[in-house]
Amino acid sequence: MFGPFHSIQVGKTAGYVAALAFGWNLSAEPLHVRIDDLVKAKAEKATFAEVADDASFLRRISLDLTGNIPTAKEVSAFLGNKNPGKRAKLIDELLDAKTFAIHWSERLSVLLLERLDLGKVSSEEWNDFLQQALGEKPLWDVMIRRMIEAKGEGPSRPAMKFLGNADHHAMTESVARMFLGMDLTCAKCHDHPSVKEWKQAHYWGLFAYLNQTKQATSKQAKQAYLVEGLATEKVEFESVFDLVKMTTGPKLPDGEEVEIPQFEKGEEYDKPADDGLPAVPKFRPRELLAKDLTAKGNTLFVRNSVNRIWFLLMGRGLSHPLDEMHSKNPPSHPELLTLLADEFVAHQYDLKWLIREITLTDAYQRSSRLPAGVLKVEPTSYRVASPKGLSPEQLLRALLRATGNTEQAEALEVDPEAEKFDRKGYFTGSNLELPPSLEEMEAIFIQTFGQPPGESEEDFNPGVNKSLFLMNDRLIQHWLKPRAGNLIDRLAKLESVELITREAYLQVLSRLPDAKEQEWFSDYLAKNGDRRTEALGDLAWALLNSAEFRFNH
Repeated sequence: MFGPFHSIQVGKTAGYVAALAFGWNLSAEPLHVRIDDLVKAKAEKATFAEVADDASFLRRISLDLTGNIPTAKEVSAFLGNKNPGKRAKLIDELLDAKTFAIHWSERLSVLLLERLDLGKVSSEEWNDFLQQALGEKPLWDVMIRRMIEAKGEGPSRPAMKFLGNADHHAMTESVARMFLGMDLTCAKCHDHPSVKEWKQAHYWGLFAYLNQTKQATSKQAKQAYLVEGLATEKVEFESVFDLVKMTTGPKLPDGEEVEIPQFEKGEEYDKPADDGLPAVPKFRPRELLAKDLTAKGNTLFVRNSVNRIWFLLMGRGLSHPLDEMHSKNPPSHPELLTLLADEFVAHQYDLKWLIREITLTDAYQRSSRLPAGVLKVEPTSYRVASPKGLSPEQLLRALLRATGNTEQAEALEVDPEAEKFDRKGYFTGSNLELPPSLEEMEAIFIQTFGQPPGESEEDFNPGVNKSLFLMNDRLIQHWLKPRAGNLIDRLAKLESVELITREAYLQVLSRLPDAKEQEWFSDYLAKNGDRRTEALGDLAWALLNSAEFRFNH
């Protein structure tokens, strides 16, 4: 039998698989190396795409970590940098940037709330909470624990937005889906009809952690709180099929049922009622859920967590759909999911660390172009990078940067005396005004390119209305008019067609043009010399409407 070092020398991938089989510890290898080993081992001898070129990588990582395309200056600098460690250095810089916290607060909010505006906490407060949590060393378990146990007081007050209006069934289903990867909606009234391991008792066990939570308002400050009532008995439920009554106390799926303590009369509470808020009981099952859910021994939670982070970076989960983690829908790479989960726990749920390791992999950095001679590749193999549709927020930022209108949009100030912008009229054509603020622009893009509130944005959903918006919307046409310092203004001041083409491609598509693209620009401008500025707008419009711009590839 070969020893571990001999196995590794024979072949990195084969050695790693052998090491797994024999239980050898290869933890000295960085996680990103072990991720690639497992992806390659699964594919056996299949052909992989090459690692993406520098321009494609820069655009991809910029969109994924900061929510925007790089500037033309950043592209030129990165392409000219010959340091072999420049990709790792860039990842670290972007993770430390303020724009990382802003973008990932949006991504996590959409992932967890699905654009629902829940509860008494404003979206601004919620986003501020997420941005602060995504600071220097964001710990995922701490973030989620705060969302579950939030009462409405102190710095974690905005975290209670996740639990919304304290609807017991909505909270139960959200916790199961978002934090355990289990869509238990069909298990409310009976065992799940198609997933045998999902039981009705799982639904009601989670429900028993949350069924004493309710909203309350303080008398003096008129501030909303999430409080817990006194839990004295188990919840009762029955299947619609056999009508046999069953009971359960608080219980995680595959966990132990929590015994509900009984107190002497007068000993049930830690704090008396005050300022319109009810007394605080000693036994608070929702606080217990926050602790039990995020405990290191809860493999359902950590596997779901890494699966969702992998999805945000790779375009699909190892287990997909994200809330269907069960035996009938096994992960594409089970050993990899286990490895990610184990390492995430070992690194104290450090979110930035996990993102860094995933983005350092060849799997993440691979080209989205099929290898020569390969006609089709399953996206579950990660042999080729999967293009990801830009989110509404990413698309807006990318359009503003590409057209050189970011500063102008950010400088817009709404007149407090002005009438509220008629967004409905903007879409129907009865309101011909342009959006008066960046926030209003974002709302228009979310309405056009996002999913309706309460629906998942896991998958890209193309539509005619979206294409027509990019082609014809007044706002985009406005951005393509020459204004001091914007893209069309800068292009119009360049005399050389070669420089015009180079600047347009760097600014819009984050890469240099090839010879055919140079020729296309040259021919079009030559044929439209009498309307040169408008022709430049036409060419920029064509680039903005390309699939290359619309997708993160």
